[in-house]
Amino acid sequence: MSHEADDQTVERKLFAKAGGVCQTILIALFAIFVRYAESASAAASANSTIATYYGFYQDVHVMIFIGFGFLMTFLRRYGYSAVSLNFLLGAFVIQWAILVNGFLEQVFEGPFHLLRVDVTTLITADFAAGAVLITFGAVIGHVTPLQTLFIAGMEVLFYALNERIGVHEIKAVDMGGSIFVHTFGAYFGLACSKALLKDRHPADKEFADQSASYRSDLSSMIGTIFLWMFWPSFNGALAPGSGNSQHRVVINTVLALAGSCVTTFVLSSLFSKNGKFEMEHIQNATLAGGVAVGSSADLVIEPWGALLVGCIGGAVSTWGFFFLTSKLQSTFGLRDTCGVHNLHGMPGIIGAISGAISASLTSSSEYGQSVTVIFPARDTRSATEQGGYQVLALVTTLLIATITGYLTGHLARYLPTARKAFLDDEYFEVPHGEEYPSLAPEFESSGKSTEMLTVSN
Repeated sequence: MSHEADDQTVERKLFAKAGGVCQTILIALFAIFVRYAESASAAASANSTIATYYGFYQDVHVMIFIGFGFLMTFLRRYGYSAVSLNFLLGAFVIQWAILVNGFLEQVFEGPFHLLRVDVTTLITADFAAGAVLITFGAVIGHVTPLQTLFIAGMEVLFYALNERIGVHEIKAVDMGGSIFVHTFGAYFGLACSKALLKDRHPADKEFADQSASYRSDLSSMIGTIFLWMFWPSFNGALAPGSGNSQHRVVINTVLALAGSCVTTFVLSSLFSKNGKFEMEHIQNATLAGGVAVGSSADLVIEPWGALLVGCIGGAVSTWGFFFLTSKLQSTFGLRDTCGVHNLHGMPGIIGAISGAISASLTSSSEYGQSVTVIFPARDTRSATEQGGYQVLALVTTLLIATITGYLTGHLARYLPTARKAFLDDEYFEVPHGEEYPSLAPEFESSGKSTEMLTVSN
């Protein structure tokens, strides 16, 4: 065995040691600090918590582990890593987020008490996992399993802090996570990518496999369809059932997704020189409506408003994939493997702005109940002021995400880095031969520069 191979084995084993230590610490912390909520205790009488929330929780769970996981399998030689590391991160973050969210609540509100877990706790942990997986989409293919674990652990801390500031201090409302999940995850990931990969040159030979195949694109579409179907549950899982808020979330999200889907197909054909559809648009921009409508999903925006927001989200996302991604890479050296800026970043900002506009126009007469059920701070704020605070939450999120993301990416550089990009065989046993070709055929035969590669997804 060569010296280089020995070094690679040591680096792989380092993940096993770090991962084992992390899981052991999590078990100890749960043993000391975490208990069942009253509704889940053995002595509890029958209650409706699990019946009310489990269906929504399971839908969100499917989105996290199947939707996000398969959406990232577009890379032709990185399918094992995409699904498996998504699986690993989701499982780790659920545990870590339960602790971080609980401890942070006590820091801000006190006094200290044991953390109580019920099904809604699991939903909020899944939301944290969603933000981390969005970040993963920006750096996927470039990072080692150990780096992904480190980035996830750091991000959950800053994600929880940002959400705490936005929800409890600024008192912004973001029912579908346009601000606190999508925008935060996207710009944390972009800043992390910038810091982590700032020495990588666009023409490096290792990027020859940042490309898709027919099969990998088809596999990615499985994730797209699952996300598209279950997105209403993501936006409405914790919406109050009273006042029909949850009902509005479902209607608004479905219509926004339908609008973004049709708009994406139209613009994908329109932007293309030969009028053909581009799969990276179909895999991603069709989902942008769910992101864009998130902040206003529970508000009375009317069905036409939901369609409009969805169409705008789909249009901006498709434009981003077609024009913006390559410009950001060539001009600023900003790598975004999955195009999270186009699917989560810009649509998240659209969602925040539309939510702010909706908040500034909200009146009690529209809801048939106190408007403070939707906007708790409206007992001391006017509608216009609430809209301003919604914008403040967006600005705060962008600042915290970019600063902490860059810091996390810089720190991750001190860990062992990937020797080869976009290749499963760096950390997985893979079958070689027809199912796992040695190099993308177009590069093997022509030797074209990797700068000519389309940044897929």
